[in-house]
Amino acid sequence: MIVWSLNNYLGLANHPEIRKTDAEAAAQYGLATPMGARMMSGNTSQHELLEKKLAEFEGKEDAILLNYGYQGMVSLIDVLCSRHDVIVYDAESHACIIDGVRLHPGHRYVFKHNDMEDFEKQLQRAAHLIDKQKSGGILVITEGVFGMAGDQGKLKEITALKNKYEFRLLVDDAHGFGTLGKTGAGAGEAQGVQDQVDLYFSTFAKSMASIGAFVAGPKNIIDYIRYNIRSQIFAKSLPMPLVIGNLKRLELLITRPEMKQKLWDNATKLQNGLKERGFDIGNTDSVVTPVYMKGGVEEATAMVMDLRENYGIFCSIVVYPVIPKGHIIYRLIPTATHTDEDIKATLNAFEVTKKKLDAGEYKVAAIPHMAEA
Repeated sequence: MIVWSLNNYLGLANHPEIRKTDAEAAAQYGLATPMGARMMSGNTSQHELLEKKLAEFEGKEDAILLNYGYQGMVSLIDVLCSRHDVIVYDAESHACIIDGVRLHPGHRYVFKHNDMEDFEKQLQRAAHLIDKQKSGGILVITEGVFGMAGDQGKLKEITALKNKYEFRLLVDDAHGFGTLGKTGAGAGEAQGVQDQVDLYFSTFAKSMASIGAFVAGPKNIIDYIRYNIRSQIFAKSLPMPLVIGNLKRLELLITRPEMKQKLWDNATKLQNGLKERGFDIGNTDSVVTPVYMKGGVEEATAMVMDLRENYGIFCSIVVYPVIPKGHIIYRLIPTATHTDEDIKATLNAFEVTKKKLDAGEYKVAAIPHMAEA
């Protein structure tokens, strides 16, 4: 099966050096160590070393480890913002941002996706409110790469408005970390504004093919987060095998640029091949590759089953109610481990099944005939 739905951008999930490090760390420490929260008995020199290396890689003064990406972002918004603060965020932000904002007791203003005119309008509303109540500040939240459409957040344009409005910027760069920028430091590096990103957040679940997350920024802010973020203070520390495994993953991410190059070679071949065959892949400027089609839920289900059972292609689809009725989105995630043969077979399969979709062959009660096992 050729799989296009794994968050394994750099191919580290089954990399022999990674598997060896993971196994040795598990054998040495087990999953129980350390037994406690970071503030109590759960801190180690390895946790601190990983934080130090992450901060250096992102060009920030300090960093803090978080147990999970989703939970980490929700908790981060909670610790950063009081009821007097105002949040301004992109409408297509990831669910972890949306959920964190929903729990915010103060005001929040959403701006249309990557629409800088509307962004400034919402900034003006936020600034007026802060001036009126004479307390609080503005936190802007966006993404480095929007994971569904694959387009980068307009960090350069957003940071340019810092001269006009007083705000801090938090960037969730889950899909940009390890894939964008000269060194792989992410969307801020790629757009030349990493120094203007106040807080840089990412998960280990994408390029690192692991568990956990981090946020990097000024030391005083990171220290404040470290001693106030409830999801870390009252939770067990990240287990040692994950910490040591993530140190190794970060080492390879930094020292093996050929992995990122191979990822981009594959992404470019896949995206160009789709466009040459007339497919709509939207405005992606990352390795995330959406394919937009027309059709109902039943047609999408039949099509994805046909691709899987008869062509050996596994990929995820997005349908109503996530997107409007009558639309289908395939989201393909290229990795450094895909081959030219994988890409060619996938392009051919998409071409054939798209013709079936357009001809109405998937408007059936039963799924297409499955190949014999």
